[in-house]
Amino acid sequence: MGATPTPERLSLLVGLAVMMLASVPRYLSGAYQTRLTLLLIAIAAVAVVAVVHWRLLAAEARARLPALMRRLAACLVAGVVAMGAWQGLAAGWGGGALLASHGATLGLLLHALGLWWKPVGERT
Repeated sequence: MGATPTPERLSLLVGLAVMMLASVPRYLSGAYQTRLTLLLIAIAAVAVVAVVHWRLLAAEARARLPALMRRLAACLVAGVVAMGAWQGLAAGWGGGALLASHGATLGLLLHALGLWWKPVGERT
């Protein structure tokens, strides 16, 4: 009935939670309490789904997680660096909270696109 748990999906769930956590300072500084509450509820929901997903993973799938998490971390760092360059050169400095939020979003997008593309030998 449901989708088969994969480590790639779990890495995307973790990335989504990190991206949402990176947005929290923007809501704190803007005093958007209702939106912040909704965001924290969404983070909790994603965390619960990620834990359930992790528990359903097979042992060989769990063994692939460390490499995927390193890849996610590298994409998040690349996203923050790219957004820092963009803000510094073209858009004007928007502050650290904006940089973290937009950088994490770009990093998660890079990670998701990287998971989507497969090497030529692995295509079906």
